[in-house]
Amino acid sequence: MTAPDRLRTLVLGGYGHFGARIARALAQDPAMALIVGGRDAARAQAAATPLGAEALAVDALAADFAQQLQRARIGLVIHTAGPFQAQDFRVARAAADAGAHYIDLADGRRFVCDFAGALDARFRAAGRTAVSGASTVPGLSTAVIDALTAGWQRIDSIHTCIAPAQTAPRGLATLEAVLGYCGAPVRVWRDGRWVDAPGWAHPVAVHFARLQPRLGALCDIPDLELLPARHPGVRTVEFRAALELRITQRGFALLAALRRAGLVRRPERLARLAQRAADALNPFGSGTGGMVLRVRGIDADGRAAARSWHVTAPDDHGPEIPCMAAILLARRLARGDAALPVGAMPCAGLLALDEFAPEFARWGMATDVLDDQADA
Repeated sequence: MTAPDRLRTLVLGGYGHFGARIARALAQDPAMALIVGGRDAARAQAAATPLGAEALAVDALAADFAQQLQRARIGLVIHTAGPFQAQDFRVARAAADAGAHYIDLADGRRFVCDFAGALDARFRAAGRTAVSGASTVPGLSTAVIDALTAGWQRIDSIHTCIAPAQTAPRGLATLEAVLGYCGAPVRVWRDGRWVDAPGWAHPVAVHFARLQPRLGALCDIPDLELLPARHPGVRTVEFRAALELRITQRGFALLAALRRAGLVRRPERLARLAQRAADALNPFGSGTGGMVLRVRGIDADGRAAARSWHVTAPDDHGPEIPCMAAILLARRLARGDAALPVGAMPCAGLLALDEFAPEFARWGMATDVLDDQADA
């Protein structure tokens, strides 16, 4: 691919918590011309210069955002500027209107689950690909499920838990997003029916291949809605987060209880305080985090089966995992991968688990697949 054919790729929020990681990963890709963008021109330039990339001062909320993209000849927008829970689809609409592909790292349930219905026709008309939720969920999680259950006759349950390291960087926007549903009712598919359960309440023990057991509590993510639709017949889908220190997990549970009692109305307003408190507890934790995904069902031979997949991330490298799906998809788009469909869609089933293996190895992450049949 010659230089003029390089895909001009704008990482929106490219100096932020996840955007900087994606920009670093894509900077040396010969199929791309990287542009680090955001409203803060100085921060964009400071992030772009060491990477040999361009910097672009751009306001995604501006009425002429699509025209800004066109003037900069952007071919792909990677939207990393969360939180997505309170956002609309204006960035994606502008990308389509500018004739650009689009990828985001959204973890907001409504944002990802409503994305295709709102934007598919627009991107089909533009002849471009738009993918929402190109992150740990559902990008990586669906790849894991597909690998663990290949050939199975039926999937009965899917349980996922992420376990961030205590000392890994914590973005304020991410904390605001998760605290936004702390104690609020979360719609969950459990035992074949929809029920409401409070977010971050009632933590339970979760076991990992290479980590000590942690307490994990219910989180509201797109998988809770996408997976029951993607796997008809599944009886239970749950997702939990397990903080390393039990005092922190118990603190979230207490905050959930206070919200349910009406004593705290807006937990997200405590995000900065929670961030400072978590930072103060760093000496009592470690830089090791991970994730586990467990499935149960009936295998190809008609036998009860239970398997689990684990990843362990050392040295505070856990935040690299949410970036991997977007990086992999951007590389495929830059090379004109015809296997990626035109239109708008959630990042479910677009990537195979094997595609993630080089990224895990790059950061020294260990993966394990275990047969949990004895516990089924």
